[in-house]
Amino acid sequence: QVQLVESGGGLVQAGGSLRLSCAASGIIFSINAMGWYRQALGKQRELVAAITSGGSTNYADSVKGRFTISRDNAKNTVYLQMNRLKPEDTAVYYCNADVPSGGWASNNYWGQGTQVTVSS
Repeated sequence: QVQLVESGGGLVQAGGSLRLSCAASGIIFSINAMGWYRQALGKQRELVAAITSGGSTNYADSVKGRFTISRDNAKNTVYLQMNRLKPEDTAVYYCNADVPSGGWASNNYWGQGTQVTVSS
């Protein structure tokens, strides 16, 4: 079993910055893609940013140029640096990891979520 634990959320004023971290623990030999999703009140969960094991990244259009995703494979940790935050970035942010389970199969795991609130 794999556990994902997020940290780094909080309350920040518009224009400010926050850095989210997500550490994976358990019996892990490797992790495929890792990503950050968010869910605002009354809205569907959406992809914010993702990164492959090789370091390729993709971002939601709404965060391009403001957010940066990175990972430390040795620590099984993914980060999300969020700059120039806007009130519309307010949401619960969830970490996601795709972990190989044998052959071509993999399991998808979610963290418990961390609240990010941006005040205007």
